[in-house]
Amino acid sequence: MTGYIEPLAQQSTPSIIADKLRSAIGSGELKPGAQLNEAALARQLGVSRGPLREGMSRLTQEGLLVSIRNRGLFVIDMTPAEIRDMYFTREAIEWAAAYLILRDGDFETVGLQLHAIVEKMKAAGNDSAAVGELDIAFHELLVRSAGSKRLLRMHRTSIIETRMCIHALEETYATEDKRVLEHHQLASAIRRGEVERTEELLSDHMDDAVKRLTNR
Repeated sequence: MTGYIEPLAQQSTPSIIADKLRSAIGSGELKPGAQLNEAALARQLGVSRGPLREGMSRLTQEGLLVSIRNRGLFVIDMTPAEIRDMYFTREAIEWAAAYLILRDGDFETVGLQLHAIVEKMKAAGNDSAAVGELDIAFHELLVRSAGSKRLLRMHRTSIIETRMCIHALEETYATEDKRVLEHHQLASAIRRGEVERTEELLSDHMDDAVKRLTNR
């Protein structure tokens, strides 16, 4: 009888395909609303359609792809409603992570690590794309530092969706980039162990992004 404890297998082909598709969606190579051509993707990736379908199925379950009856499979379109919902979800995940750090973790060390990313944001100057990548790195570090595998897993999808919005956000920061200040304040509040201040700043940060993306 086959047991549960068996030699570990290498990452499966469908997992690799799913990772590549996530990266393509996050980078904008597969744009919001784009239809996926199964035959063309199979050729590009050099795989058969079986593993490709399984990889795409994983992204459908994650909500990054949507199947429309009689039409096919599409990358989700980040409408204003989708953007608000995504940032609401991100706020819930990141606040849960921050709370765990502030309650049980070494919040001073985490705060210093977050400040190090803020310093890189400052050094990036007017390179909005670089600041955007560091913005994401800041929030990934925040969630990772909480030590919760489930929060990290949920956060992964919302970060891919955030990447889908980066190009639109870059334009809104052309004349006034508040991201360095916002992240500096958030890192400082975490470093000092300020629970209520951290929650307030995180909420304001997410609200600002939603307003910029939806023009509301």
